[in-house]
Amino acid sequence: MNGLTSLVAAARLRQYGPNRLQPARQRALLLQFLAHFKNPLVLVLLAASGLSALTGDVTGALIIGVIVLMSVTLDFVQSYRAGRAAEQLALQVAITATVLRDGQRRELPVTELVPGDVVLLSAGNLVPADARLLEADDFFVNQAQLTGEPYPVEKRASLPDQADAEQASSQAWALDAADAVFMGSSVVSGSASVLIGRTGSTSALGQIAVSLADKAPPTAFEIGTRHFGMLIMRLTFLLVLFTLLVNVALHRPLLESFLFAVALAVGLTPELLPMVVSVTLTRGALRMAALKVIVKRPSAIQDMGAMDVLCTDKTGTLTEAKIRLERHVDAGGQDDPHVLELAYLNSYFESGLKSPLDDAILAHGEIDVSAWTKIDEVPFDFERRRVSVLVQRAGARRLVVKGAPEDIVRLCTHYQDSADATVALDAAARVRITQLFDSLSEEGFRVLGIASRDVPGDHPHAMVSDESELVFAGFAAFLDPPKASAGEALKALAASGVAVKIVTGDNERVTRHVCTQLGVAIEGVLTGTELAALNDDALRARVEGANLFCRVNPAQKNRILLALKGRGHVVGYLGDGINDAPSLHTADVGISVEGAVDVAKQAAAMILLERDLMVLHQGILEGRRTFGNVMKYIMMATSSNFGNMFSMAAATLFLPFLPMLPMQILLNNLMYDVSEITLPMDNVDEENLAQPKRWDMTFIRNFMLTIGPISSLFDFLTFYLLLSLFNAHESLFRTGWFVESIATQVLVIFVIRTRRNPLRSHPNRWLVLTSLGVVVTAMLLPFTPLAPYLGFTPLPLSYFGLLGALVVAYLLMVEGGKQWFYRRATRA
Repeated sequence: MNGLTSLVAAARLRQYGPNRLQPARQRALLLQFLAHFKNPLVLVLLAASGLSALTGDVTGALIIGVIVLMSVTLDFVQSYRAGRAAEQLALQVAITATVLRDGQRRELPVTELVPGDVVLLSAGNLVPADARLLEADDFFVNQAQLTGEPYPVEKRASLPDQADAEQASSQAWALDAADAVFMGSSVVSGSASVLIGRTGSTSALGQIAVSLADKAPPTAFEIGTRHFGMLIMRLTFLLVLFTLLVNVALHRPLLESFLFAVALAVGLTPELLPMVVSVTLTRGALRMAALKVIVKRPSAIQDMGAMDVLCTDKTGTLTEAKIRLERHVDAGGQDDPHVLELAYLNSYFESGLKSPLDDAILAHGEIDVSAWTKIDEVPFDFERRRVSVLVQRAGARRLVVKGAPEDIVRLCTHYQDSADATVALDAAARVRITQLFDSLSEEGFRVLGIASRDVPGDHPHAMVSDESELVFAGFAAFLDPPKASAGEALKALAASGVAVKIVTGDNERVTRHVCTQLGVAIEGVLTGTELAALNDDALRARVEGANLFCRVNPAQKNRILLALKGRGHVVGYLGDGINDAPSLHTADVGISVEGAVDVAKQAAAMILLERDLMVLHQGILEGRRTFGNVMKYIMMATSSNFGNMFSMAAATLFLPFLPMLPMQILLNNLMYDVSEITLPMDNVDEENLAQPKRWDMTFIRNFMLTIGPISSLFDFLTFYLLLSLFNAHESLFRTGWFVESIATQVLVIFVIRTRRNPLRSHPNRWLVLTSLGVVVTAMLLPFTPLAPYLGFTPLPLSYFGLLGALVVAYLLMVEGGKQWFYRRATRA
């Protein structure tokens, strides 16, 4: 088999399209840009602008149109750049497949596979498309996603000829076909070469649109932004309705009043929030990439910052994952080469995904297995916790079993003593073997049980039922030294408010030994046996007090995560194996590693390029930094910005004219948005990174009710001074308040961005430059040739002295209100 040539593959890719479940529709840039006009307020504003032009106010309508265009363009450019950056990061961890092209093995993204490609599959791979088997060796797949069948099924090749397989690929496909595999299934054990028949949306998975096509449930971050949007929507509706009714009651021009109300709604709506969120998250993703953490789903960055519990296995995170086979002892505790030989036979002929324990066994290359041939095997699964191979030598057949020590001993009826004699396994011998296992575990050894049994020479297949009446050979004992950096990383995570819970299939003695060496305090231990006896309510009560979960299977890992989430925790899970995929999907933040199997990488939201808890800790801090900058914008929008719009609505009650023209409100809003473009780059105080951060709508609402009235108070003071000291007419009043509004609304970011005294927290220099630049521009605008078109008039120089005093007083009062609010929030 040589596979397709590159030229044929390229032609078929054009013909069939990328191998995606739902082909990505890359819209033209123009269409992407126009999509940003879908905002109802923007559409209403443009329609109202058109009506204004029809009534004769062409200049005003044109200016409003230009301002709206600039605002939408700003949002589009920033969002587009953020999206492109996120796509480039995702490509770094795209799932690949081993394909035969031009007679050579090549690793290609699964999206580039086409019908007719020959793909090589092994344990841990995801099946990338619907395919027919060409060759198969003990090939078991899990296709529960399609059939609901929970157990792996064996697939066998029946069409070894590539031409026959290609012809069969065009015929009907049955989900129970023994010679076909389907997109979305995962390989549990064995290996195979397959011929791709159906790709993308034409596959069985694409046609029935099951779970991979479903939209993922909303994250905590998405739910928070939705609640915030509803809060703003309610406030906007009430203020706009109030303003419109007042203007109609005062018999002001209907079109102008309508434009004013719509402009007020635009001013109240934090339309920059999606851009700030996407840019902030993307910037966070880029910074995390520099820390060797690739983010597949940007919103997971915030969830990482909110995470307060991390569940992880110990191998590779707490230990070096450099496992060595140190001892191979018989039932009496003496080193026995026969135990090593049996362990080697099992690992050598096992066709499933090789574990680090297998690699450690196979490192003993002095074992000669050339006289043995493999007949069959029973693959490893996480319920049985063992693997069996049926081998033959000189006509004699033997079943060799390797697995969890407790299960292996339970299945044995005899044991092999130091003289290689087979002895009945009585109660006393079981006690001695159990004590040997316990002593090895307490010394920190990870242990596998090794057993075998002779079967008749004509025994054709290995079956689960054969795993009985075994002869116990002994234990293989492995050492995996603790990772030097793990202790410090665990302390750093604890100091940052993240509780680490170790969830492992190992027994509690080994896990305790590792924790002791790392200086980890053991708060409580829950074993898989104890967990199985607990219902969900009882587990939720126990899960808080335990930080070691030992001898647990994949289903129990999932129950642990659900119990922690049920107690209100934001849970992260770090895993890399086939059995980790359900837990990675269940966790708020699924985290895998670069070397993980495909199914784990597919389920994860983040991929660590280095399996190091310290790297993960840096990612958590980056998540909190990202969330902190998003919150700064929200607190601005709900305090100073809202206060200014409230003042504008209230001013319509006593002013004989509109306090600002609609286009001035829009210009105010645009300039404010420009000042906040660099907010995602801002520095975040260390104390804001110390603990997990979550959405708190009560906190946001109370902050708005504290700071918003201060903004309105100074707006009303500005109204009074303009009318009493400067006898301001319409144009002068609007100009004076426009400048004051921009100055207070923009400069207050330096107070709101930190809980500290603003002089002790240093903002990013780009934020300083854009903020001051916008304020200076607003002050100069009335003196430019554009002023008459915008409805502005030059301000007397004395006004700027008054403005400086007002701004200073306002910022000092906001600082006082902020400190009072945080003291009260801390006490609560």
